[in-house]
Amino acid sequence: MICPRNCSVNRFLGKTGYCKSNASFNIASVCIHKGEEPVISAKKGICNVFFSHCNLQCIYCQNYQISSNKSYNVEYELELEQVIEKIITILDTGINIIGFVSPSHFIPQMKVIIKTLHTLGRKPVIVFNTNAYDKVITIQQLEGLIDVYLPDFKYMDDMLALKYSEAQQYPDIAKKSIKEMYRQKGSALIINNEGYAESGLIIRHLILPGHIQNSIDVLRFIAEEISTNVHISLMSQYYPTYKVAGNKTLGRQITNDEYFKVYDEMQRLGFSKGWVQDMESSFNYRPDFDNEQPFNLNNS
Repeated sequence: MICPRNCSVNRFLGKTGYCKSNASFNIASVCIHKGEEPVISAKKGICNVFFSHCNLQCIYCQNYQISSNKSYNVEYELELEQVIEKIITILDTGINIIGFVSPSHFIPQMKVIIKTLHTLGRKPVIVFNTNAYDKVITIQQLEGLIDVYLPDFKYMDDMLALKYSEAQQYPDIAKKSIKEMYRQKGSALIINNEGYAESGLIIRHLILPGHIQNSIDVLRFIAEEISTNVHISLMSQYYPTYKVAGNKTLGRQITNDEYFKVYDEMQRLGFSKGWVQDMESSFNYRPDFDNEQPFNLNNS
């Protein structure tokens, strides 16, 4: 009952629901990532903990090697002590921020990791990097534990969400969960002397080819029902993985014209805080989770 799927299975009995995840940690990678927003990865990078599987099944997912619920996934079979050891090894390099990526279906495991770090005297900044398909009650229960919320607001179109991510009622669910994140953090983004965010909310949106109106509708909702003072991360990094290579709509990158139509609307709406990506960014965000370090740190 952790996420909106409400599968109601007991993982401790070996049963699995939509995400095909059991009760273990199901971690695909613990690594340094320098390709996040400037205040998330700064100069040193962030310690990202990538969970495997997902409560969405986006057909265009860039992390398909670890997110699929229907095929082999790259993942470590780790005990808690091993997870903590990997994290602390990175924290000891001077990086004091952890991002939990795709955590929606692993909230209890994430809480255990955070609380274990606290008992060891480690209190890094915690980033909740989510697809926003989260229950409001779940987000409420994270208040005081999460420092920075980093949701990806994907759709304002129910049919697109169902077609591309198998996600019923995604817009309504994402609206409510992000509003709760905003209630907790407001629009202020607190940044420390090293350039890292210490507290706040950053809303991401990935522009999909052929679906500019969806992107405009996402921005309009944020402007009208949340705030134009929140930090927006407008992403152009979409590229067609092999799974959508032949798709008539998704089988290409976005065009300059598509990107700037969305960008111009963002400006018109009054957003002035956040980040935009270069059109070449799609060549820099192609991880390979078969490698212990999935990202090329030189190109991030």
